Amino acid sequence: MFKKILIANRGEIALRVIRTCREMGIKTVAVYSTADAESLHVKFADEAVCIGPAPSNLSYLKMSNIIAAAEITNADAIHPGYGFLSENAKFSKICQEHGIKFIGASPEMIEKMGDKATAKATMKAAGVPCVPGSDGILESLEQAKKVAKEIGYPVMMKATAGGGGKGMRAIWKEEELDKAWESARLEAAAAFGNDGMYMEKLIEEPRHIEIQVVGDSYGKACHLSERDCSVQRRHQKLTEETPSPFMTDDLRQRMGDAAVKAAEFIQYEGAGTVEFLVDKHRNFYFMEMNTRIQVEHPITEQVIDYDLIREQILVAAGVPISGKNYLPQLHSIECRINAEDPYNDFRPSPGKITVLHAPGGHGVRLDTHVYAGYTIPPNYDSMIAKLITTAQTREEAINKMKRALDEFYIEGIKTTIPFHRQLMDEPDYVAGNYTTKFMESFKMKDPN
Repeated sequence: MFKKILIANRGEIALRVIRTCREMGIKTVAVYSTADAESLHVKFADEAVCIGPAPSNLSYLKMSNIIAAAEITNADAIHPGYGFLSENAKFSKICQEHGIKFIGASPEMIEKMGDKATAKATMKAAGVPCVPGSDGILESLEQAKKVAKEIGYPVMMKATAGGGGKGMRAIWKEEELDKAWESARLEAAAAFGNDGMYMEKLIEEPRHIEIQVVGDSYGKACHLSERDCSVQRRHQKLTEETPSPFMTDDLRQRMGDAAVKAAEFIQYEGAGTVEFLVDKHRNFYFMEMNTRIQVEHPITEQVIDYDLIREQILVAAGVPISGKNYLPQLHSIECRINAEDPYNDFRPSPGKITVLHAPGGHGVRLDTHVYAGYTIPPNYDSMIAKLITTAQTREEAINKMKRALDEFYIEGIKTTIPFHRQLMDEPDYVAGNYTTKFMESFKMKDPN
């Protein structure tokens, strides 16, 4: 087992990893930028090393600084959390070369699944259902038109190196294709330094449902059931739940089997998520695989009583998994609390938190790194907390979430707490009747 783990991340996920390490008797090293000197992950780690100024490219994305911090503190493993370098094949390889265990996927695995076009080809070979579309990268606009005609409109053009909705365009008829081709490529090149595009059939009334998997270094994988992540804004998840209100026993069996088949086909090691689009007829199609821990992992932990971070560490240390698949025993919902103003198009709201009262009680979990007096820097993602409620039924979990949101006071900044509180009363959400298009028609009600 590892003696000391460096967490190459910040905020709530860094604190989350530190907590599990402490329970396992493993020493921790926090790294931080100058903007994060007062963050809780810095205070609770056994050691902390400043790795640079506020901009991510000079700190949390600066591989040489993170490796140097691991070497001077004698860390024998690095946990990357999510985001930043968690799915960076080069960083995984550098860790290998320095004799430091990367608690995540191997460089080969990340390369195979990180590029969406390659991942789709791999999944086709594994026999996992995929959305009809182009075979790999589109070479030209003419080829794009040909593929669109073959699979039929509407189609979705996507950046192969994409994420966060960048470089994505929905195209409903051929006349729209020229303009979409140009704008998507320019956006992808600016965001990722890669303008490669591929095309897929646009799935109408889609739900975004993912299956959590864990694989060990002996070729065995299992799944931990699903999470429904369909409530999204600009392709960024806002709330997630498990089990999905759209799920049936048969669909769960088929999706779970497909996810395990995908993980075992590539001999996946670690915790990962196989993401699917599910249409209104409950046909499901592989979308992508995230080779890291997910933001929304706590709801899975809550419904099956399972520490996913602990499992990641054990697998990385060479411990075999049981191979047992897990089904949800309870219902759990997560609301991502962001420092944003939901009444002004979710405009970012960094600044100093003057008052914070955290909700509590049975079935309420709060994962956060902020506190009264803490200043939220403007340099990073706006998520400051994850509020999770767990109960016997979906209705009880929603009612518990309403109560917890009503108890949750943050002053000094704007947050998305009012949005989530309104969401919990929205009839379509309460009925479980939502798709990835849900937020296009949702309107915040005036608080006055």
